[in-house]
Amino acid sequence: MTDSVLYTRDGDLGIVTVNNPPVNALSQHVRLGLSECFATAAADDSIATILICAGRTFIAGADISEFDKPMGPPDFLETLAMIEDAAKPVVAAIHGTALGGGLETALCCHFRVAVPSARLGLPEVLLGLLPGAGGTQRLPRLIGPEAALDAITTGTPMNSAAAHAAGVVDAIVDEQGLLEGAKAFAREVVATGQPLTRVRDLNDKVSAVDPAIFVATRKKVAQTKRGFEAPLSCIACVEAACTLPFDEGMARERELFQGLRDSVQSAAQRHIFFAQRAATKVDDMPADTKPQRIERVAVLGAGTMGGGIAMNFANVGIPVIVLETEQALLDKGLGIVRDNYERTAKKGRLSSADVEQRMGLITGTLDYADLADADMVIEAVYENMAIKKEVFAKLDATTKAECILASNTSTLDVDEIASVTSRPDKVIGTHFFSPANVMKLLEIVRGAKTSHETLASTLAVTRKINKVGVVVGVCDGFVGNRMIHRYGSQASYLLEEGCLPHEVDAPIYDLGFAMGPLTMSDLAGLDVGWRIRQGKGLPASLPAGERYCEISDRICEMGRFGQKTGDGFYHYEPGDRNAHRDPSIEQLIVEYAREKGIERRQIPASEVIERLMYALINEGAWILEEGIAQRASDIDVIYVFGYGVPAFLGGPMFYADQVGLDTVYRRVCEFAEADPASWKPAPLLKRLAESGGTFN
Repeated sequence: MTDSVLYTRDGDLGIVTVNNPPVNALSQHVRLGLSECFATAAADDSIATILICAGRTFIAGADISEFDKPMGPPDFLETLAMIEDAAKPVVAAIHGTALGGGLETALCCHFRVAVPSARLGLPEVLLGLLPGAGGTQRLPRLIGPEAALDAITTGTPMNSAAAHAAGVVDAIVDEQGLLEGAKAFAREVVATGQPLTRVRDLNDKVSAVDPAIFVATRKKVAQTKRGFEAPLSCIACVEAACTLPFDEGMARERELFQGLRDSVQSAAQRHIFFAQRAATKVDDMPADTKPQRIERVAVLGAGTMGGGIAMNFANVGIPVIVLETEQALLDKGLGIVRDNYERTAKKGRLSSADVEQRMGLITGTLDYADLADADMVIEAVYENMAIKKEVFAKLDATTKAECILASNTSTLDVDEIASVTSRPDKVIGTHFFSPANVMKLLEIVRGAKTSHETLASTLAVTRKINKVGVVVGVCDGFVGNRMIHRYGSQASYLLEEGCLPHEVDAPIYDLGFAMGPLTMSDLAGLDVGWRIRQGKGLPASLPAGERYCEISDRICEMGRFGQKTGDGFYHYEPGDRNAHRDPSIEQLIVEYAREKGIERRQIPASEVIERLMYALINEGAWILEEGIAQRASDIDVIYVFGYGVPAFLGGPMFYADQVGLDTVYRRVCEFAEADPASWKPAPLLKRLAESGGTFN
């Protein structure tokens, strides 16, 4: 037997224990150990077998690192069949998480018991896959196709109580006595002669299913998971469970699983899975760096961003004090926070008690002195350097010496902000994305003097508030906004040269983005970028020869700021977020090009995609060259979690690898030759293209 799976006897019971830290993944040696241990159990005189796991969790899934390698013996499906075919009861004892292959293993046991804190699910769809070891065939037979479709197409795990109510779990046992509870359950099963439940043989819930269930689910997936292949394959498999014999359904599942496993979409989603974990690693941080305890937080500003930031902390039980300059602004901001919580409660996702508990953690003040006990202060005031420096000077004077001072700046120089304090080692950027209580991304901006302790503390807080954190360096716009500036500029130039707004947005939307660049600008508010450009004195302050498009400025001068005003690049009807073409803006664009002497032409969708995507990629290569991002995969995480790039594209740098860096570099050079003011090929892109390398 392998070291990772052990068979022991406990009186009349056999115990199979999986011990493959940290999450008991189903690596090849675990699969081998399970096969050997259950063969031993079948041959001895035990009355039942318990499958349990050491450490902090039950089997949490497959070993994803093995997906691109040949699968070593034994065949996992044969091992599962051995468990399911056992003549003696097999009881799965579940704690932590039983996910993916872990739940599929448990479904092959005849009974399942779990502690109250356990979570069970089939999240393979989040990796561009489907459950490939019978999950799509067994779960519908156990809980019905409708509930199974929801679980499998969303990948959302269920807690123990929900699993018990659905019939996935047969009993809930004491949190601290899992093994004892499983042993008692197994002995009771034997004593009462309870028949063994083989899920594959249950057909009552899949024998007469209304096909409308599958039609409705496909329609829902088309809306919520547009462009993703895996959810549609999941639906096809559950449909097979309802229309085919078990073995034929298993064959269909295996066929579709293998197709997804070999797809670019799944490779992209697995790339993001690993990239998200790599992003938390800071190359030069000593392993023994200990974060500070952050038990009380303050937020400066009760506006949309400040209120959303405060909610993140209240949601996880951390008290927050919100500072404003006027009582009316404070009352308005906290009122919006309450409205946000109450809307969530109306949807059934919070109780009224939850709303009051979270609001009770958020208090307001007009006095800097009330921030004296804060462990971390996050400034979310107007994006203006003079204002930021004034605020940080006050914070430096009024907060305790060990307090971390964080700025929610989206573009400004964190080092310059830190220069007005006596503790630049305690200053850091925390760039939340709007709406801050919803968006997952947090760019953590490391200043030149930011200490490892401050960085570690901010990373720990990021995890605590359930954000995806990426550490970046200081430059104008950091990573996300610096790249999006190039992307937005190309969108403007495409308007000048021949496209109308919908002709810029449609190709990117069809590629899979949540929206095109101009629709995104309307959503964010055109006035935001306009004010930044005005603050920089643009276009007058541009160096000679720099290209600048005034179309967005002229739209803002008309009082059109996007969705918030009902008009921007597009027109929006009241209560309708759909963008409608506006002839007046299309005429403005054509007349602007004529005024500037630009000859408009028909621009194919393929060129639109190349110019927008390659602008992101080329700037990303510059960012890597300069060390602003640690790794290309960090850029991909930023764009998937912060800018609406679908996970099935894997982010801009992964996308570039799939296109081929030689192709990308050649086109960037062609664009640079035609428009040297806008394009400057990155040296890193050139080196990788010439060497046959990749970003990731």
